[in-house]
Parts: sequence; structure tokens; C-alpha cells
Amino acid sequence: MNAERRIVVGLVAALVAVAAGCANVPGPLGSGGLDTERLERLANLVRADVERGRIPGVVMMVARDGDVAMRVALGKQDPAKGTPMSADSIFRIYSMTKPIVSVAAMILVEEGRLHLSDQVAKHVPQLKGLKVGIEKGGKLELVAAQRAITVQDLLRHTAGFTYNEFGKSLVKEEYKKAGVGSDDITNGELVNRLAKVPLQMQPGSAWEYGRSTDVLGHVIEKVSGQPLDRFLQERIFDPLEMRDTAFFVEPAKQGRIAEAFAKDPDGGSTLAVLEVRKSPKLLAGGHGLVSTAADYLRFAQMLLNGGELKGVRILSRKSVEYMSSDHLGAIRGPGPGYGFGLGFAVRQANGLASTPGSAGDYNWGGYGGTYFWVDPKERLVAVWMMQAPNQRTYYRELYRNLVYSALR
Repeated sequence: MNAERRIVVGLVAALVAVAAGCANVPGPLGSGGLDTERLERLANLVRADVERGRIPGVVMMVARDGDVAMRVALGKQDPAKGTPMSADSIFRIYSMTKPIVSVAAMILVEEGRLHLSDQVAKHVPQLKGLKVGIEKGGKLELVAAQRAITVQDLLRHTAGFTYNEFGKSLVKEEYKKAGVGSDDITNGELVNRLAKVPLQMQPGSAWEYGRSTDVLGHVIEKVSGQPLDRFLQERIFDPLEMRDTAFFVEPAKQGRIAEAFAKDPDGGSTLAVLEVRKSPKLLAGGHGLVSTAADYLRFAQMLLNGGELKGVRILSRKSVEYMSSDHLGAIRGPGPGYGFGLGFAVRQANGLASTPGSAGDYNWGGYGGTYFWVDPKERLVAVWMMQAPNQRTYYRELYRNLVYSALR
């Protein structure tokens, strides 16, 4: 059996060798109350796509009731070099950084050092008195913000910040002119640039995916007195034994970095991904981390457990409940059936969404193709790791569909 066909699923002890010797990978597999044949169906479908060159490779992990029921490593970690995917391959997780940074903010809230009702300008004075950009007749008119941005706005993406990388608007053009998208700046310099451009919309008026969590990362730095990477390391990564999660990959681990295809298989465009082999200047709270499937599973399991993992408590049970509740109300969320909590999308009903799930489950993904969700009702956590940006939506849906089909 070659590396592309190594499947670890259910109680098939002979295949556990895929994970043997891997850093920080959970131990023996249990069934978790999932149908192993149906999990094999999922693995076989994905393996077929790997073999026909649709994605370079993937790591899938599913746990239920704390038991890892599925651990699969398929395809190539580095398609250019032919390196096989491993259960401990390291991925650029892009926006899956956001839930981690959101948890970090809630740690400060629990310590009484930060309030969600705080005006962001209390901690970052440069952001006081921001204007909102209104398009009229092809020109940008600046008007006063009707209220100040709060920390809660940053967590739920209602601050009015946007991303200039996705879509078009006159405000996004101002972002580009100001160099907001540069990674060659510090968190403080990013905030200084955001202070010079208008908001996309009035604070609290709409859900707008954008630079809010980057700003939140700098708020954490100001309140804690520590760089964001050090705070995350000391308060989340070390306690949870997330040994491979960081803002860059150390030289000794760089042989484990998962890479995308050089060209997108669906359109032929050149694929560019983050440089993660050196310490970055920008500690981007919205997209900067790398991680492994096992590390992120530990983080997700901590959330499912109500803030605790193996005797180590990161947050209180009530804080996790609060984070995983909808904070948008009547404001339209990120998609049908979903509102947004403090760091992730929150499912509002069993139906409406295009994939199965449970009311109250929560998830988020990353631009590079990574994805996770937590389903408290089913006591389930699932992590999907790949580096294939343009195929990410399809495989998130496939993964959810087939994992839920395996529940007994």
C-alpha cells in the first residue's frame, strides 16, 4: 500500500501505522459511534480525487465523545517534491486563526482586563472618530460613524472593517492605496493604516468579513502587554500541547509543510500561498497561523468540552456557550441557516443550510482549504486540512455530508 492509499479509520488496527511516530498525534482509534464503512466511503472518494489530481492531499480527523474515530492522511504533502502527506503535516490555516485569537480575547474578558462593551479606541486610540465611506455617483462620501466600534463588534465582524482582497468597492480601493493588505508591517502599523481609511459600513449595522480580528489581535497585545504570538503560546498553545501551531514553521519542522499545486487544476491560474518559513513581521490575528490536524482537533475538543481539555481549563463553560451563541440577531450572517458568534459561524436551525448539521453547531474555515466544526448535540468535532484554495467550498460540503452520513 503506497502513501496515497494509507487510510486510518475506525478500529482497523493494522492501519494505525500511518500515525505512528508522528508528533502530537492522538493515540489508538475508537469507533466514536460512527459507521466505519461509511467513513471508508468518504476516504475512498477523497482518495480518488487525489489520484486524479484535483487536490494535492488532505488530512482528515473526526472525534466523537472524545474518541478519535477517523484519522486519514492521503496524497502528497508537497506535490512538487512528491513528499507523501502525513498525519502531522503542517498547514497554513489562514482564517482558522480567527477562532483561536477570539478565544485569546475571551481569556482577557474572564480575567476582567477586557470588556466586550469596551470601545476599541479605549485600547487603540488611533481608531477613535473613524468615518464611514458612502458611495454616491461613483464618488466616496465620508460621514461620521453613528456609534463607536466595540470589542464585541470585532469578534462578530460588525465593526465595519473589510478585506480589500475580496470584491470591489471604493472603500476597498482606499484600503489598497493605504497598503492595508501588506504583510510587511507590524500589527500596530496595520492599525495605523486602518485609522486613515473609512469603514465599509456603519458599526453594528451589518456583518462584513474583514480585518476585525487583525485589530482584535492588536487589542490583545495592548491589554496583555505581550506580542500576540507570545500570548497565544503561553495561554493556549502550551496548555493544550498544540506543539506545531505558530505564526511560522521552525527550520527543524519545515520538512512537514504542506504545499498547494503550483497551478490551480480547475483554471490553471498560479497559486500563491503565505510564506511561513520565517518569522513574520505581521502577527496577523485574522490569518497568520500554521497548524496540524491534531493540534486543531485539540483546540476544537477543548471548545466542545466547555473550555477544558484533559484537566487544563482555557475558558469557562459559560464563556464557550456565549461565544458559540448567535450575536447577530436580525443582521444577516455569513450564509443560509447561519448567524455568527464570537469567532465562528453558528448554525441557527437543523435545516436551511445546504449541508447537514445540528442547531448550535459552529464552524469556520481558512482560505487555503482548511475547515473545522464542533457539534455539541452530536458530541462531535471534525477537522479537514488541505492546501487547495479554489476547491475549499466543495470539499467542506463533501466532508460534512459524509461525516454526518456515518453517524449511527
